[in-house]
Amino acid sequence: MRYIGNVFRPPSEARSLLLQVTLGCSHNRCAFCAMYRDKKFRVRKLEPVLEDVEMAREHYGSGVKRAFLCDGDAMMLPTSHLLKVLKALGRNFPELQRVGIYANARDILKKTDDELKELVRHRLSIFYLGLESGSDRILKWIDKGTTAAEMVAAVNKGMAAGMKSSVIYLLGLGGRKLWKENAVESARAVSQMNPNYLSALTVTVIPGTPLAEALDKGQFELPGPEELAQELKLFLEQVNVKATVFRSNHASNYVPLAGRLPKDKERLIAEIDDAVRNQQFKPEFLRGL
Repeated sequence: MRYIGNVFRPPSEARSLLLQVTLGCSHNRCAFCAMYRDKKFRVRKLEPVLEDVEMAREHYGSGVKRAFLCDGDAMMLPTSHLLKVLKALGRNFPELQRVGIYANARDILKKTDDELKELVRHRLSIFYLGLESGSDRILKWIDKGTTAAEMVAAVNKGMAAGMKSSVIYLLGLGGRKLWKENAVESARAVSQMNPNYLSALTVTVIPGTPLAEALDKGQFELPGPEELAQELKLFLEQVNVKATVFRSNHASNYVPLAGRLPKDKERLIAEIDDAVRNQQFKPEFLRGL
């Protein structure tokens, strides 16, 4: 396999074949994100991508069951291009069960229902979308490039076509001033999405990003562990989903939680209360991205 620059994938894709079909992110302006700042966005030519699939078959054999399409914005590719990649994966790995992808809301919305269903038919069956916040004020401030309503519509459209959705909410993104707005509006958006999977991560200020500059200038205040716990509690109190797997056990979080919503809501809130009461937060040296 051949990779260019840093390669990222969701934690749940740890055992997946990583296939780089685009380089970087076509938006690449989110204030908190440093993932692809070392790359200029471009689409990899199809021929070397297909060569990588064959190289992977030679190295791993035919038993690969999961694959993930990198980099950050592969859903922007034309459907015909994506189908050629998916068909090559299917030919080389007959036991392939699913293919995952990072998705930008507007890229999902640009595709027709029939296009999405055809992608699902060729095993593109889960997408990962960074909601970050359900507050349009916060989304504009971080230069997300989309609105909460567009992300809700995109998740609903993808799921209606048969894809599973994994949505990310960023604790602390509203800072100390807008933490309630971040919690309440994010819960509202997630409730309208009703995703299959939901992850709460904690915003991390990375040197060299616009968010780090805002922090240095006093334009952003990073909440402390107890404040972040209270935000997560408010979010869980407000969210209303039907059947969602919830995780806040990412390395960035001070209070690791895992459960299903709405079944485990009361238990999760009680665990937050217990962590606050006993000041049991993950120590800084154990936190990371």
